[in-house]
Amino acid sequence: MSERVHLVSLGCPKNRVDSEVMIGKIRGSDCVLVDTPEEADVIVVNTCSFIQPATEESIDTVLQMSGYKETGSCEKLIVTGCMVQRFGTALEDELPEVDHFLGTGEYHRIDEVLRSSNAAGPKTHVDVPMYIHDEFAPRVNSWKGHSAWLKISEGCNHRCAFCIIPTLRGKMRSRTIDSLMVEARNLAAEGVRELNLVSQDSTAYGRDLADGTDLGALLRRLATIEDIDWIRLHYAYPIGLPASLLEAIADEPKVCNYLDMPLQHASGPMLKAMRRGVTRAGQERILDRVRKHVPGIAIRTTFIVGFPGETDEDFSELVDFIRVQKFDRVGVFTYFQEDGTDAALLPNQVPDDVKEERQRVLMEVQAEISRARLDALIGTEVPVLIDGQSEDHEWVITGRLETQAPEVDGQVFLEMPPDNILPGQIRMVRIDRSSDYDLVGTVVA
Repeated sequence: MSERVHLVSLGCPKNRVDSEVMIGKIRGSDCVLVDTPEEADVIVVNTCSFIQPATEESIDTVLQMSGYKETGSCEKLIVTGCMVQRFGTALEDELPEVDHFLGTGEYHRIDEVLRSSNAAGPKTHVDVPMYIHDEFAPRVNSWKGHSAWLKISEGCNHRCAFCIIPTLRGKMRSRTIDSLMVEARNLAAEGVRELNLVSQDSTAYGRDLADGTDLGALLRRLATIEDIDWIRLHYAYPIGLPASLLEAIADEPKVCNYLDMPLQHASGPMLKAMRRGVTRAGQERILDRVRKHVPGIAIRTTFIVGFPGETDEDFSELVDFIRVQKFDRVGVFTYFQEDGTDAALLPNQVPDDVKEERQRVLMEVQAEISRARLDALIGTEVPVLIDGQSEDHEWVITGRLETQAPEVDGQVFLEMPPDNILPGQIRMVRIDRSSDYDLVGTVVA
């Protein structure tokens, strides 16, 4: 009888793609995937360890899954991903319930570990991350059937003071356009209509190949795939945006007028301490350039509040920056003092209550901006990609504008949807009402 395997994926979309590659390899190793841990012979947990709460969630999930060794049929527990890469063999003593550990560069060995019955072999497999999956990896899309994440590169060469990612994911390494085209065509053949391009540093895509490959060329090639309707870019580092990228967004109808560009702060002292390599004025020039090339583009960004040494003046400048720029989408994180990062050693750590208050204030400011932007859409008719039944409301159908990425942005809730509406369709919707982040509309075509 084939082993039954249950996989739990934590963290970001990039980690999710790794999980999908593991799912493909699991299916190819004569194992059967099951939906619940109660019925599994093997449980795999793909962990996140980007910040402290993610590590805590990973540990809690591993401990929860280990319980099925006592109450279920589970005989083997495998832990993979960023937490393993970060802590290595130290986890063997901390989590004795786990049978095998695989780092971020070893997850493709999941089928080997599943077949392994040698208790005397190494328990932990961690090395310098070098692997990135290609078009031959048997990946299985686990997101909605009409939407998928496409990982274009792995690793990051930046050394931001707050970030552990280069340690967890290694140096930048890009996939070729030909490789990505094969994978994208395979996804389209499976019914995918929306591609969300992800990496740790999308702006740097292709530089390491040293053959002229860049984001603009990639986007234009992907736009030639007949069955793909929307292509959206995430995680673009602000410095060095290639002109070809902006030209492709402006020229190609299938490339969404959307750019996810994490900025992290606006105060000069904070940006310098974070080692972002840019000033507020520099960021303003970048934003002006983007908006000049692509009028009406939706810009999503993220900020960190409570970084060591952040003063009231620094925070006030960040608030002013957001009010002036009026971003379409904003995420705000409180700084965590992460071991292994340079920022963890900085003086003047900010108290937690101050961080949380600053996060609250910033999100209130952004909510006002977002509400005003969405109010302006009332009465207009816009294309909406149908996602399907709402996870929270049984009788509600949801969808998204091209300026709304899955999971991180708002949604469009459809009133009285027609009987012939299906996930993956793009339908014209009249916007009737709005809230801070979501819209309500009626299908008109």
